[in-house]
Amino acid sequence: MARTLQLSLPQPRTWGGRRAGAGRKVTPGRRPGVPHRTRPAHIAAYPVHVTLRSGPTVRCLRCARVFPAVRRALAAASHGGFRILHFSVRDDHLHVIVEADDTRALGRGLRGLAICVARAVNCALGRCGAVWGDRYHARALTSPRAVRHAIAYVLLNRRKHCAGERGLDPCSSAAAQGSCDGVATSISPGPTPERALDAHAGTRVK
Repeated sequence: MARTLQLSLPQPRTWGGRRAGAGRKVTPGRRPGVPHRTRPAHIAAYPVHVTLRSGPTVRCLRCARVFPAVRRALAAASHGGFRILHFSVRDDHLHVIVEADDTRALGRGLRGLAICVARAVNCALGRCGAVWGDRYHARALTSPRAVRHAIAYVLLNRRKHCAGERGLDPCSSAAAQGSCDGVATSISPGPTPERALDAHAGTRVK
């Protein structure tokens, strides 16, 4: 007696692939993270405004115990094909304007910067573990206007976070240059990163 075979039909896929509502959900009250996308190639003629945000357990980058270590780490990270032009340190994030010779130098320089600062913070606090809460955010400054606005934003960042604050921010490169009120009308990035960081830290950057 012949046996009847029942053929199974392909079942619709219920997992994988792009679909509405997929992906990790944003925690209420938490800033969305930097998307994991391929970063564009870097053009050496364009400075880059970079923001690094600390994790929830590190909220003291400006305190007297930590900032000197952060300042020295910034000086150490600026060398060769990667140069820090300006910086501003907040309690929970760090702004830098950098320039690099090429895409590789930019990527390696920013990774080195993140590692140097993280090690310095952990050493100053006597702790271990992650310091940064997310990938760095980077934006190329492709015009004189963009450069001018970015310099003003970084050097005057304390006024954004602390209403009524005036004068130089001691936790920024503005303190090394002696003036920050005129940056919005000047395209020049000011002194070299080595000079700015030397004047701020009182040490020579090799």
